[in-house]
Amino acid sequence: MANWLITGVSSGFGRALAEAVLAKGNTVAGTLRNEAAKADFEKLAPGKAIGILLDVTDEASVRRGVAEAEKKTGGIDVLVNNAGYGLEGAVEEVTLDQIRAQFEVNVFGAVSVIQAVLPAMRKRRSGHIINITSMGGLTAFPGVGIYNGSKFALEGISEALAKEVKPLGVKVTIVAPGSFRTDWAGRSMVHVDGAIADYEATAGAFRKSLAQRNGRQPGDPGKAAGAIIAVVEAAEPPLHLLLGPDALRFVGEKLGALQAEILRWAPVSAATNFSDA
Repeated sequence: MANWLITGVSSGFGRALAEAVLAKGNTVAGTLRNEAAKADFEKLAPGKAIGILLDVTDEASVRRGVAEAEKKTGGIDVLVNNAGYGLEGAVEEVTLDQIRAQFEVNVFGAVSVIQAVLPAMRKRRSGHIINITSMGGLTAFPGVGIYNGSKFALEGISEALAKEVKPLGVKVTIVAPGSFRTDWAGRSMVHVDGAIADYEATAGAFRKSLAQRNGRQPGDPGKAAGAIIAVVEAAEPPLHLLLGPDALRFVGEKLGALQAEILRWAPVSAATNFSDA
């Protein structure tokens, strides 16, 4: 049995994953924002479901929460950075304060938890860090560019982290889901005020598409949870795991187009050294 720390277990991916992990007899320290949510979570499996009050944007709260989780579980084997939210709006439409807040949770919050968990994992020379990004962390969509940017950032940080901790016995997997039936496009989405008409055909169209598909997304969070557990139990887990046929399609198209563009411009790219180099 393993001890898991999962951020953001009140709903969506985090809740589905916590329930699946608990069902296999593991212990889950799940982070929540208030006492009511904590009590509700702990009812799932008394003694095994451990609610931790933690705000990922508050470094002191993160340090206290991780220390509490370590003490109550005896040591964190698996960290899942799941806490996050979406920000909808064209790049020109969103405010700088909204952008900073998005990165504070989706990027700095995740890194803060990683930094708090790593010392004990390094000491034990074991552990697995799962960072939940998005297919929007590998390919961008109009209308959610800032969200995409935050997930692109976490992708890059995670890739570097994996190289840093591999010799220390710690594994890293980046999980990039497509469209799943969670609260991401609803309660967990911040919507911009004052849309600009010139972006109606791009950001506006994507905004409407998100609203229309909310609650009808094809992805099953329960099956996603099973896939994440399978990765953790694998002898050689992947660095990247896409979830959903749409993620496979959109990311595959992006990578194919990127490779074609790189090759098309390769003569220009390769002709930039000093001539005597």
